[in-house]
Amino acid sequence: QVQLVASGGGLVQPAGSLSISCVHSDTGIYTYNMDWYRQALGKQRELVAGIFTGGSTNYASSVKGRFTISRDNVKNTVYLQMASLRPEDTAVYYCRAYRADFDLWGRGTQVTVSS
Repeated sequence: QVQLVASGGGLVQPAGSLSISCVHSDTGIYTYNMDWYRQALGKQRELVAGIFTGGSTNYASSVKGRFTISRDNVKNTVYLQMASLRPEDTAVYYCRAYRADFDLWGRGTQVTVSS
């Protein structure tokens, strides 16, 4: 069964940095577009960043310039590097792998930004 496993979350101080990753259990990750979403307590899940099979990326305006999404197709992993973190970035972060015939969500990883 194909799975997505996110890790790397934790507690970080405001203005700090953190990197989270998501491993795809299938060796064909290069065929999927990959997204990071987040959901804060009491709020709707929102798209944070996405990276397409060709390597192009998109970001939510709230994280542009602070977050960087990347992928390593050999390691079947997508990364989200987060810098200049703010308390409002606190949320559970989820990764998603999708294409026209497939849509898979992983379990989230908690990121808490607090002093």
